[in-house]
This record gives sequence, structure tokens and C-alpha cells, in this order.
Amino acid sequence: MRAAAGATRARGAGRRGRHYCKYLSHNHLCRSEGAVRTGSAQPTTMRPSRTRVIPHRRRSHAPRSRALALALTLSALACGDSMIGPRTRPGNGNGNGGPQAVRLAEVASGLTSPVHLAAPPGDARLFVVEKPGRIRIIQNGDLLPTPFLDIASKVGSTRSERGLLSVAFHPDYASNRRFYVNYTDRSGNTRIEQYTASAADPNRADEASAKLILTVEQPYDNHNGGLLLFGPDGMLYIGMGDGGSGGDPLGHGQNKGTLLGALLRIDVDRGDPYAIPPDNPYVGEAGARGEIWALGLRNPWRFAFDPQTNRLYVADVGQNRYEEINVVDARAPGLNYGWNIMEGAHCYPGGSCDRSGLVLPVLEYTHDDGCSVTGGLVYRGAAIPSLVGHYLYADYCAGWIRSFRYDGAAATDERELVAGGAGNILSFGQDAAGEVYVLSSNGRVYRIEAEE
Repeated sequence: MRAAAGATRARGAGRRGRHYCKYLSHNHLCRSEGAVRTGSAQPTTMRPSRTRVIPHRRRSHAPRSRALALALTLSALACGDSMIGPRTRPGNGNGNGGPQAVRLAEVASGLTSPVHLAAPPGDARLFVVEKPGRIRIIQNGDLLPTPFLDIASKVGSTRSERGLLSVAFHPDYASNRRFYVNYTDRSGNTRIEQYTASAADPNRADEASAKLILTVEQPYDNHNGGLLLFGPDGMLYIGMGDGGSGGDPLGHGQNKGTLLGALLRIDVDRGDPYAIPPDNPYVGEAGARGEIWALGLRNPWRFAFDPQTNRLYVADVGQNRYEEINVVDARAPGLNYGWNIMEGAHCYPGGSCDRSGLVLPVLEYTHDDGCSVTGGLVYRGAAIPSLVGHYLYADYCAGWIRSFRYDGAAATDERELVAGGAGNILSFGQDAAGEVYVLSSNGRVYRIEAEE
């Protein structure tokens, strides 16, 4: 086993030792890869989910004043099988006979801490982000030996939650070749940079084209957020954690004057290096940062848009007890996800609190069932009809992958797709056709497929 340097804590851990899978208190959550079944294994009955669906309250999630309103334990385990599953009861394949059994089919291996996967619009290639500072390409089933981008010399990745954390391709990438990365530098601060792909070689980025878009000082080495993503409106969204430590000691979650603990929204097509969209909720408000789209976040490691329903799914890593998933109208500005007034649907650190104007999660689970939520994506592919419209998510420690369908009021049709056996689930990704991939601490990338 080859462990990443300095990586010992589970992502977003609040108190030292609480989320450490290597510690005895979480041995029951760290599945052994030796138990993986492959290929012709028979479907297992879906075990009952211990997630808690939060009753929907039919009121605006926005503040009342606005009506519109790792630690990654990155172990590259040198074990595992190329096919994992099936893990849920089978259907008839047409979406009308119950859930289809699924499996994880290996797409690539030998990666170092793969934490994000993305594809430009209409592009058959897969771009995989390696935490130490490289972006690799999977093309025609092969992992290309030469990185698309290598900025390891600039990336500070020795601490557990730091590194090169995500890549976002401009909606017009095919014509302008621009893409953006989110990483922590050698001082531990967040940097958002723009690059351009080489005109001579589409599989290489021009590293000299680097342009700083935004930098955010990080007071601690955890809770960096890490994802940047273009929304359906063409704006660039950036998820920022609360700055770290535990319990938000600096009060960033509820502070509109800082970019920490917030979801940011900027326009990279106007201004230099960017413009603040005029419809952002705090534009012109004294003492507030105009880049903020929403606040009250602890560590939104992964979030996802579903353009078909105009919804935004935000998985926020919990503190001591609860992991949460929020589903909101993607067009609603100024939402407050509640941290550190609340953890999940509960007052933090206990007792009573004023919940008015706060977004409540649609689903939560406790640390008896995992330690750190890995947010995923809404499945919009064609290979698994019965999974269309389901939001997929995982737990980093427990290794399971689950899904639910949001009906506009509550999380329904909950399923456990994979019970474990694929290492620690670091992230999900999606190709240009809408098929979903799983990235693991074992250095592998898997595609979720229907069981034949």
C-alpha cells in the first residue's frame, strides 16, 4: 500500500480522531477491498438505508428579506477488482420493473489521488484531476502518459485537504480553449486560475497561459471546499469551506464580509480578471462581498447542477454528527445553508436556535453510517434508464454509494447502489454524454454501468 504523504484524516473532520478510518473508532466503517465480488456475482437485496429524509416545509428557503431568494485520507491502495457489483436488486432494464442492478466497471488505474473528473461539452475525452497537481486524460479507453497540465511545482498538496482539487471547462471551450482550476498554493491559500489549451496539441495545456482570477486566504489547512463549476447560466460557481479548524471558530459561515463558508458566483467573460454579476444577492450591500451567491456552508466538497430541473444539489460535510444534502432552486439568490447555527437539520452544537430563513437539508445521515459525505451528480445518461433523475452520492469512510430522486418536496426512491469494496470514494464525475464515473482512493476510475 502506498499512502499519500501527510494524508491521515477523513475529509472535513471537525475534531481530531473522530473521522479517522485508521483509528479503532471507525474500523467498522472502512470496508476491506478483499471482499469485493465481481462479474457474475448475484444481485444482493438492497439493505435499508439509515439516511433521514427531512420533511419539506413549504416556504421560501431564502432569507425573509429576499423573496427570490480530504480531510482526504488519500491512500492509493494497490488492490481491487476491475468490476464491482451488482449491489442492488435488478429490474427489467426499461425503468418500469424496479431499479436496475449496477456495477462499477474499471476505466483507468494507476492514478495518484484522483479527486475530480470532467469533460468539455461535446468532447469524448475524460480529464482526471490528480491532487498533487496534474490533470490526466483518458482517451479511447487509455490513460495518456503525458499530463494535460502539470502544475505540481505550484500546488501545496502535502496536507490532507489541500492540492489541485478541480477543473472546469468553459462552455465555449471548443472555440476558446479556456479552462479553470481550483488549487491551494504552497502557502495553503486557494487560487482560481485560468489556462488555455495548446492550439498545436489539444492534449496539452499551455502552462505559460496561467492567469490568476481569484485568491482566497485560508486560515487553516482544512475545509477548503475545492469545486468550481460553470452553471447553466454561464457563470462560474466556486464552493468555499469555512476556513477550517472545527466548529467555525472565526465565524465565517454567517459572515457576508468574507468569501469563506460561501458559494461564490462570478462572470469570467466580463471584467478583468472577472466581473461580479449584478443580480448577485449582496451587490451594493455595505460590508458584504458581491461575489457571494449563498452562505452558511461548512465544507461543500462537491455540488452539482441539474439543468433539466433548474436545481442545485449541495452536499455539505458535517462536523460532529450529521452529513447533509441540500436541494434548492438553482436560480434562487441569497440562500443561507445554516452553518454554524445548524449542523444538518439540528441546532449546533445543541440546544435551541433560530432556524428562520435557513435552508434545511432534504436528506441527512449520522456518523453511525459514515463520516464524510461525497457529493455526486444527477444521472442523465442513457445506459441505466431506471436511474435517470437520481442524485448519486457516497460516504468517504463507509464506501457505499446511494441515490435518491427529489420530487420537488422530498427525497424519494432511495437506493443503495454499491455497498462498498471500491476504496474510499473521493469524488464523482460525468462525461459529455451524461454517464457517471466514480473516483477512488485506490487510484482507479470506475464507470457506473447496468449489470448485464
